[in-house]
Amino acid sequence: MNEPTSDLTVRVDGRTDVGADLSVLDLVRTDDAPLPAWEPGAHIDVLLPSGLIRQYSLCGTDPTRWRIAVLREAAGRGGSAWLHANARQGTVLGIAGPRNHFAFEASGDPVLLIAGGVGITPILPMAVAAVAADSDVTLHYAGREGRMAFVDELAALLGDRLVLHVSGRRERLDVEAVLGSAMPGTVVRCCGPAGLVDAAERAATAHGLDFHAERFVAEPLSAPVWDGEFEVEMTSSGLTVTVPPDRSILEVAEENGVFVLSSCHEGTCGTCETPVLEGDIDHRDSILTPSEREHGDLMYICVSRAACPRLVLEL
Repeated sequence: MNEPTSDLTVRVDGRTDVGADLSVLDLVRTDDAPLPAWEPGAHIDVLLPSGLIRQYSLCGTDPTRWRIAVLREAAGRGGSAWLHANARQGTVLGIAGPRNHFAFEASGDPVLLIAGGVGITPILPMAVAAVAADSDVTLHYAGREGRMAFVDELAALLGDRLVLHVSGRRERLDVEAVLGSAMPGTVVRCCGPAGLVDAAERAATAHGLDFHAERFVAEPLSAPVWDGEFEVEMTSSGLTVTVPPDRSILEVAEENGVFVLSSCHEGTCGTCETPVLEGDIDHRDSILTPSEREHGDLMYICVSRAACPRLVLEL
């Protein structure tokens, strides 16, 4: 993987543990200057001393302050475990971003928010924005008792428009029923485990609702549209390379000395976003909506490929 670069450094200004596995970190700049403003749906890249890069949604209620929630993943690659063990008051971290692949702007249409577990992190600021815009907003939040963050904040913000579905209390979230009763024109935003997101997407599509989700786990890859090798011209680097069927554009670019900031290698984090100047794209990521894919002007080169013999990338 490429050596990460840090846009700025922050220090942990506060830590709140929610149960044994979820920690909420408040971040400030090490030079005490204002942090970059952000909008709902944004995330930052946290650059760890090991070289790992991990993405965390900004989940504050104030666009001038940064807060993230870190869920310790027992089967992860060590990023969340390091933060749980080491991120304390005063800990310094390298940061890149913020970036936003899950944008939300309250337009006055009814808003239906669905979150599962730590998926509440990008959803919380969307709820704040919807209330500020006087939108008709409801949030359905599913999770395990003792591991649901920000419940008090959300209850104060939304009142009875917050519907909790706590496992073990027979309060299962029936996604089909919730979306089936939504008003026409409702904007649906969802984040959480793959099963929840998949069910919400199916139901929203069936009922013709505007749906956008953020996924923590990549969707299964389908067979490539173009199953042979293809050329990639990299205009900024002045190189043209051949990408074989069994390798990604990212791998071939790095092999030829081209720097690309990357992290997940599975099309979920958006770090390797690359502008496309010419060619047809076989989008295989779990980020872009169908309408965004139709623009054909960017791709995530860790998984997406060419749907033609040649691509021209700004790389």
